[in-house]
Amino acid sequence: MGWLVVVLHVFIGSTVAGSLVVAALVMGYDTWVQILTAVLVGYLMAAPVSWVIAKRLVAQDK
Repeated sequence: MGWLVVVLHVFIGSTVAGSLVVAALVMGYDTWVQILTAVLVGYLMAAPVSWVIAKRLVAQDK
């Protein structure tokens, strides 16, 4: 299941981080520190989501 979590995290993390960057830019937060913070928060938020989705996919496969 570990490799599945990593693969899912790549896609889910980039999607969530991209959404947060767009939201930050729309709200006027346009310095590199604020954008980098949005990216890091997005990747951190995606970790548990990826784990839950991978767990459900593996359980569904059995």
